[in-house]
Amino acid sequence: MHDVLIIGGGAAGLSCALVLGSAKNKAFAKDKHIGIITHQKTSHLQTALFNNVLGLTPGTTGASILESGKKQLASLYPHIEQIENQKVLEISKNENGFFVKTNKENYTAKIVVIAVGYTNLLTIKGLNEYIEPHPRAAIEKDRIWLKNNDHLIEKNLYVAGTLAGWRSQFAIASGSGAHVATDILTLWNVGKHTKVHDKIK
Repeated sequence: MHDVLIIGGGAAGLSCALVLGSAKNKAFAKDKHIGIITHQKTSHLQTALFNNVLGLTPGTTGASILESGKKQLASLYPHIEQIENQKVLEISKNENGFFVKTNKENYTAKIVVIAVGYTNLLTIKGLNEYIEPHPRAAIEKDRIWLKNNDHLIEKNLYVAGTLAGWRSQFAIASGSGAHVATDILTLWNVGKHTKVHDKIK
């Protein structure tokens, strides 16, 4: 049983995982079982080039961020399980939270974060009832979102990144994933607003 299972290893999913991982020394987060299914083949980062992102060297490619992000997560927060080469086929509710079926394995999770792209090619069974036309994309692009209130679709089911209704901008998608992570940390911290910062000592 995962306490949190993140679906998607793009900007939003990896950012969510990094922030959750960074809380490992907090009493309310230290024993949590966190996983991320890092399928990235359809991520818009695959073809991205960044010259306008604060903190990134101009010319950085999205493809390099996808790889370096997974390495950063594994290096700094190895307790977060990275599940590779699997595609999620179905999400359903059960008495303990959610059942997640991939093309290779089955998982259960108390909290699920969906952080895949916002194309109309989304094929995860169990999400159809939440799909609507994207509110911040050109209509001719036929983009979608999962209807939510401040990233929350329903209790313990979150969406992050462009699929949450945000514009396709790297900093926005990353921030959305971090936002969801701090909401989950706040939930674990009995509603006390929570964020995680490292500081130079």
